[in-house]
Amino acid sequence: MDLRIVIDSREQLPYSFGCQTVRKKLEAGDYSVEGFEHLVAVERKSLADFTHTVIHDFHRFAAELDRLAGYEFTAVVVETDLDAMLRGLKKAELRTVKPAALLGSATQISARWSVPVLWCGSRAAARAFTESMLRASVRELLRRQRSIA
Repeated sequence: MDLRIVIDSREQLPYSFGCQTVRKKLEAGDYSVEGFEHLVAVERKSLADFTHTVIHDFHRFAAELDRLAGYEFTAVVVETDLDAMLRGLKKAELRTVKPAALLGSATQISARWSVPVLWCGSRAAARAFTESMLRASVRELLRRQRSIA
C-alpha cells in the first residue's frame, strides 16, 4: 500500500520511514498519514520528554490528549524499555521522578483518554511500531469504507 506519512512541522527529531513523507503542521500528534490526519496520529516521546511532559507540563499535554482522544487510531510511543525504567536503570532521564509515578501517569492517560501509552524499548523500535501502526490503521479505515459501500 502506498502511503505518505505526515511528520508534524514542529517535530524536532523526526523518524525516517521506508515510504514517502511530508512535513506539515498536525493538529495532534507527531505522525499521521496524508488524507487521514484527523483520524490517525502517533505522539512520540523520549523518556526524558515523557517524564517532563506528564510531571511538569501536564496541563498542556492534557489538551493534546483531548485532541488525540477524538481520533480513530492513536497512541503515545515512548522510546524506552518499561522494565528498565521501573528498575531505576534510567535515572538520568527520570531525574527525581519515581518510576511508579511515571507508570501511574501512563496508565492514567490510557484510562482517562483511551490513548494507549506504548513502551517501545528504543527509538528504533518506536519508529518501527509507528510506521506499522500508521499502515495498519489506514488499512483498517479503508476496509471499513469498503464494507459500508
